[in-house]
Amino acid sequence: MKSSLLASLLVTGLALAQAPATQAPPSTPPAVPLPVSPIKPPAFNLQSLPPETLLATVDGRKVTAADLQGLLRGMPPQMQRQAMMNPMPFLHQYGLLRRLTALAEEEKLDQKSPYKEQIEYNRMVTLAQAELADRQNHIQITPEEIQQTYDANQDRYAQAKVKAIYIPFSANPPKQDDPNAKKVLTEAEAKEKAAKLLAELRAGADFVQMVKEHSGDKNSAAKDGDFGVIRKSDRLAEPIKTAVFALKPGELSEPVRQPNGYYLFRVEETGVQPFDEVKQQITGELRQARFDQWLKETQKTIEIRIEHQDLLRQSMPAPPAAPVPGAAPPAPQPPPVKK
Repeated sequence: MKSSLLASLLVTGLALAQAPATQAPPSTPPAVPLPVSPIKPPAFNLQSLPPETLLATVDGRKVTAADLQGLLRGMPPQMQRQAMMNPMPFLHQYGLLRRLTALAEEEKLDQKSPYKEQIEYNRMVTLAQAELADRQNHIQITPEEIQQTYDANQDRYAQAKVKAIYIPFSANPPKQDDPNAKKVLTEAEAKEKAAKLLAELRAGADFVQMVKEHSGDKNSAAKDGDFGVIRKSDRLAEPIKTAVFALKPGELSEPVRQPNGYYLFRVEETGVQPFDEVKQQITGELRQARFDQWLKETQKTIEIRIEHQDLLRQSMPAPPAAPVPGAAPPAPQPPPVKK
């Protein structure tokens, strides 16, 4: 609850501090000032100050850099930036928070409902988040594990350099009055054209020339049909990846239908992503998998004994365990190491 109050108070205080004062319009146009070079005050960097640096005295209590630095660490990044840009309003809000907290403690509000329950819930959430973060930070992945995963799963890191011809179509081709305008094809016409081009290519037609004459993808056509490098890990339509990775260098794909057109692919080169390119990805996946396994095992050790049978009758089938608020979502599982 204190963190929520802190956020609300700081946002309000900093917003008021940044709001421009309202001024009445002048009765006569102001004189144009002579240009002067702006003098910017040096930026105040609270985080760089030694912790013991005395900054102010609030209600007789000395406030050091460590006091405000600790407060900043518990704030969202945007509020941290606002506080750093406006240190004086931040200091005033700090003083107000301390005064209100002291008054609440004098009145023993922290021992009264619903405040004590809110404080306890926030305490549990904060400590749970701290344990999750600390557990993740201490997971160690060895270079040997990373290399072993890479070596055992070469197919997962396969990549192919391809060229493409794109034949677009429209579900509702517009009526064209200009006989010289390029015709917008229907899906059936585009499919027929793609099949015809494929037959010509297999009969020996020049792929690059066909790109220049027929491809509707201006970007790749300007580069002789270069579609770039496709990786198995790319978020491309599965039909495209399936077609491309079934080919050997120099081979042509069957027409691949997409929502607005057909593709003809020719594979130029095949290979595997370099180890250094995927090392960080593999490390993250192994770390996340190990963390997920630890969390799953921890959940299994929780002993719950139902003492009131109505609880069972009223309960729905148990869903997957809800994540702790603020916990990182599970990452994709790393590929199994092939033996």
